[in-house]
Amino acid sequence: MRNFLKQTFASVIGSLLGLMIFCGIGTTGLFLLLIAIASKDTSPLVKDKSVLVFDLSMNITDSQPSSHEFFQKALSGEDNDKLSLRAVLDALEKARRDKRIVAIYLDATHSAGSSSAAGLATLKEIRQALEKCRAAGKKIVAYGLDWGQREYYLSSVADTIVVNPLGEMDIKGLSTQPMFLAGAFQKYGIGVQVVREGKFKGAVEPYVLTKFSAENREQTQKLLNDVWVEWRNTVGASRKINPGMLQALSDNQALLLAEQAKASNLVDKVGYFDEVVTDLKQLTNSKKEDKTFTQISLSDYVEVPGKSLGVEHNSKNHIAVVYAEGEIVDGQGSDTEVGGDRFAKIFRRLRQDQNIKAVVLRINSPGGSATAAEVMQREVRLTREVKPVVVSMGDVAASGGYWIATNSNRIFAEPNTITGSIGVFGLLFNAQKLANNNGITWDAVKTGRYADSRTVSRPKSPQELALYQHSVDRIYTLFLNKVVQGRKLPEQKVAEIAQGRVWSGTAAKEIGLVDEIGGMEAAIAYAAGQANLGDNWELKEYPRFSTFEERLFGKVAKEVRTAMGVNEAQSKPADPLTAEFQKLQQEIAILQHINDPLGVYARLPFNLKIE
Repeated sequence: MRNFLKQTFASVIGSLLGLMIFCGIGTTGLFLLLIAIASKDTSPLVKDKSVLVFDLSMNITDSQPSSHEFFQKALSGEDNDKLSLRAVLDALEKARRDKRIVAIYLDATHSAGSSSAAGLATLKEIRQALEKCRAAGKKIVAYGLDWGQREYYLSSVADTIVVNPLGEMDIKGLSTQPMFLAGAFQKYGIGVQVVREGKFKGAVEPYVLTKFSAENREQTQKLLNDVWVEWRNTVGASRKINPGMLQALSDNQALLLAEQAKASNLVDKVGYFDEVVTDLKQLTNSKKEDKTFTQISLSDYVEVPGKSLGVEHNSKNHIAVVYAEGEIVDGQGSDTEVGGDRFAKIFRRLRQDQNIKAVVLRINSPGGSATAAEVMQREVRLTREVKPVVVSMGDVAASGGYWIATNSNRIFAEPNTITGSIGVFGLLFNAQKLANNNGITWDAVKTGRYADSRTVSRPKSPQELALYQHSVDRIYTLFLNKVVQGRKLPEQKVAEIAQGRVWSGTAAKEIGLVDEIGGMEAAIAYAAGQANLGDNWELKEYPRFSTFEERLFGKVAKEVRTAMGVNEAQSKPADPLTAEFQKLQQEIAILQHINDPLGVYARLPFNLKIE
């Protein structure tokens, strides 16, 4: 029996050792295979006389895709065409210098109603990069069927714009239609009490009103007017159309058929896709029998090394670009949120890193937790004491997003950036009526008058509301002082322009909330100048998400999908009813981000979406 046990034990140990050796060899082999693949030059081939194809349905965000997003979508292929703004701008700058690229094709065939996160301020910066390409002699051709105003805003920079004979062009103007939930709360017995500072602080209105307040309507109308004026002026300048004519088209026609768009000089030609292909084949000297013109997609061209084109900088002097994109929340936050503690840690590391000579804080956030904003703002201020910190505002940099910008050396914004909203609020929910209607009641035993003040079982008493209002007042005063000190503005002026009011980038510059009109490129150039770096610097992006291994895995996954014949998912517009349900989900998602320990928030009025 003893020998049997010894033999059995020895057999088990031997099997385990064999399995470990086998796994070790397999892992080593896989590692060596990955190294071999990595050492191979996998850069896309750019042929002479190529056209850079820019799919306007591509999802463009400020920051890089996170590790979580990367592995989740790498094999599925969903949302594959997602690039950061930095990658797009670098690619267009490479194309501007690359003699092999003779033209840029703006493909708007799938862009109408796409789910792209890019707003008008982001498109403004891309548009400026395209203008530089055109000035460098790169022909730009745009083709589409149903042109939305966002896509046309970008495409109007083209030398030639072609619309399909059955196509239409949307020139209806801008609007925003927030969803008000107060009626539903009342119907289902959900109580809401509000404490706030700032007569324009409309973030609470969807929960307590059924329509815009007069103040909120006033500020929203002014914002839309500013953004629309910029749209008309920019498009009008490129197409040589008087902005007043564009307004007349918006008021009288709104939706133009193909021939009407051509007659109004909005497009140059009415034609089919095959005709555009024929023209591009001639431009690239492609053979008549070739299926299409010589081309490379923007997503592939991003991977082309830029060192030989003078785009990539290699230097021990680093400029850090920190992306604050998403809702500002207390704690670490997720990859799609701006976690106060996580971003504070990033700034502490950048402050202590001797190779980091300057920091550009790119903000694309409607705000959120006031506590988290204050945690971040403190680290920004301490960093500025040892090296330049420059803010670049994206589509939205408002409320808490403006809070963290106040102590920077300089603030850049695009004309159509949404900013300001200097105000704070608190939302106090209770489910007393909802519960009572369903037979649920509460009772309480407490040792102090306010021991149960955070309960959702009843509305807050006037005394409790006074406590919350005192907290809101204190934080609002702190916010105002941040603006006064950081922007060096008189207290009275800040008190007037605050009140929770939102401003366009153009208006913000006029009142002193913004220093310069410009995008991320301008902010980086200014930061380099402030650090006396000349051209001797290299960009580093934070938070750091995508690693070498992830990029390699992504390339392998793409090849596997191609070999398996898996089609890449196309971005499809939602039908109107589904779009409204999605809007409701977004409104509910806002509540999921409410985690400030003091219950006080500095956030943009409602889920502002300009359409």
